[in-house]
Amino acid sequence: MKLFETMQSLGHEQVVCCYDKSTGYRGVIAIHDTTLGPALGGCRFWNYASEDEAITDALRLSRGMTYKNAVAGLNLGGGKSVIIGDNRTANREMIFRAHGRFVESLGGRYVTAEDVGTGTADMDYVHMETEYVAGLSNRSGDPSPVTAHGVFRSIEASAKWRWGSASLAGKTILVQGLGNVGGYLSKELVAAGAKLIVADIRQEKVAHAVKEYGATAVSDAEIYAQKADIYAPCALGATLNDDTIPKLKVEIVCGGANNQLLEPRKHGEALEKRNILYAPDFVANAGGVINVYSELAGWTHERSLRKADEIFDTLLGVYAIAKEKGIPSYEAADELAERRVAAVRGLTKTWPQWPRKS
Repeated sequence: MKLFETMQSLGHEQVVCCYDKSTGYRGVIAIHDTTLGPALGGCRFWNYASEDEAITDALRLSRGMTYKNAVAGLNLGGGKSVIIGDNRTANREMIFRAHGRFVESLGGRYVTAEDVGTGTADMDYVHMETEYVAGLSNRSGDPSPVTAHGVFRSIEASAKWRWGSASLAGKTILVQGLGNVGGYLSKELVAAGAKLIVADIRQEKVAHAVKEYGATAVSDAEIYAQKADIYAPCALGATLNDDTIPKLKVEIVCGGANNQLLEPRKHGEALEKRNILYAPDFVANAGGVINVYSELAGWTHERSLRKADEIFDTLLGVYAIAKEKGIPSYEAADELAERRVAAVRGLTKTWPQWPRKS
């Protein structure tokens, strides 16, 4: 990898490679942009095939956090960290304390949090070494309810744009993935009068949805071809690809999963050609980072939910830009984020009253 060329092309400010001899900790911290504030993004613990793969993941994910935080209207930049190793290890304290020390060394430029392969207990270990961490077990808690509420409001906004009404009564929605976010989302959708068709690799989750919400169960492979109004991917990413998009029989795609488009340009345009309205994932699922920000800002849970409500208007703004410019919605979301970063970057800087003496 030509690291500096890649950083330049993606707009990164800083990449830090970290190693702790005593624990064997190997980590990468990528800071994409701090125009809006300190770079916030989770810590991913994964057994990467190579160091290049780990660095690439950190670069890609940190850039995505800049856009997510900007669109969510938060005073945060974008960053991400990855730890290379087996996330099933039971010996976690010293690994995450080492991570916390490297985060601390950045002096607040980066704030870490939980992500794939990490949890609140790991962040508590990080907190032993630094204050620049969120997602602690005794603070904002599980972000899933706020994330799910933001996705629900995104679905309502998409319905309003497509059909002229935000009502979901009588609409059939495919929910793929019934984990924390998918579970809370299902509850809100049923309360709004929607009918559910669900899929999950964990049969106990499917059985619960069938019993509690009257959902119809199908397999993961079958869900794409079901006739419905909306498809809500809430499991792994890349479910929108060459194989699945031709099978879709829906008018809207809006869910909580990250990186839903396998190849953003190719598959975003493929949905556009099929006249399927796509809610960009980093707009729809921004409730998670809103919940993390609430911890840093001292917000109550109720205020976090109110902030997640704003995603409704944000997404309508994305659709309006897409229509005005004749571009796919995923491009419009990027443009909305870039506009906010550029606006803050362009603010007039004022000198302090007294010059520094050193």
